[in-house]
Formats: sequence, C-alpha cells, structure tokens
Amino acid sequence: NKKVTFVEWCPTGFKIGLNEIPPAVLAKDEVAPAAINAVSIGNNTAISRVFSERISKKYDLMYSQRAFVHWFVGEGMEEGEFAEAREDLGFLEKDYLDVLTDQATDADE
Repeated sequence: NKKVTFVEWCPTGFKIGLNEIPPAVLAKDEVAPAAINAVSIGNNTAISRVFSERISKKYDLMYSQRAFVHWFVGEGMEEGEFAEAREDLGFLEKDYLDVLTDQATDADE
C-alpha cells in the first residue's frame, strides 16, 4: 500500500525557502561551503522526529534555564505565551503521531 498521508493543517504539502546569506562554516564540518541556503520542509511524517527530538528538547532546555526570556518579555511578549507555544508544539507532535498510527493501522489491513 503506497499511500501518502498529509496532516490536515498544511494543505500545500511542502514549503521551500531560499536565503542569499551563506551558511556558517564550522571546523571539521563535512558540509561543503555554499554561497546560498535552500530549505525544504516536506509535509510528511519524517519531519516528526525534528519536532520531538530536536525542537521540543531544545525549547524545554532553554526555557527551563530561562534563556533569552528577558529579551522577549522586554519586546512585549508575555511569559504565558511561552507555555502556550510549548503546548502548541506538543499538539503538533501529537498530530504527526496520529498520522503515523493511522498509517500503521492501514498497513496492517
């Protein structure tokens, strides 16, 4: 069963961004230097690990240490918005988990 399933809140399926600023080059990095950046976000379940393993963990770590919170509050953001943003990220993770579960169920049938 070769079926592609998208989450409902992103009907276009993908997003591509171009940036004319060259990426940072790190010592001992295996990525070759480039003049421009291109980013593509595909609306499929492979992106779920980015949210669960990278973004959520880093957000939790930074917020637990109150890193950069004072800057955002100084610009007019309320501290309650941080908790709301984390909750939204949790819902996003759950949406992708639901799609993965549905795909596994469809494959079993």
